[in-house]
Amino acid sequence: MSKIYTLIPMLMFFTVASSQNQSKSNEEIIRAYFEGFVNKDWSQVAAQLDKDFTFTSPAPDDHINATQFKDKCWPQSQHIRKFEYVKIVDLADEAIAIMHVVTSEGKILRNVEYFHFKNRKILSIEVFFGGTGAGYPTNAK
Repeated sequence: MSKIYTLIPMLMFFTVASSQNQSKSNEEIIRAYFEGFVNKDWSQVAAQLDKDFTFTSPAPDDHINATQFKDKCWPQSQHIRKFEYVKIVDLADEAIAIMHVVTSEGKILRNVEYFHFKNRKILSIEVFFGGTGAGYPTNAK
């Protein structure tokens, strides 16, 4: 009988942990993703990505996978101080985020990013650079 009582707290933990993950909003997922860049923590970024993740941008990146994304884009994290969110619009399995990327040098870049979600993970991101046209932190423009 004591084995049953031992299992109950464990089952309750897994139920709560599972429901917390399911109740995470798209905005919370997006913010956690970008906080990984600010924190210089790839595992935090990767935890938000679906196994079939793709990334597209004018850099040019055309539906690159997570490994290619990490190789090409992750080094930019060393130049990112913070993100200022202008607007995040949640559209069920999609979201649009408009933000300012503030670099460690104080440069401000404006991005619009279109997110597609699958099972509470980011399936794809399509980025549109804006503002001065600088594009990403290490761009010479």
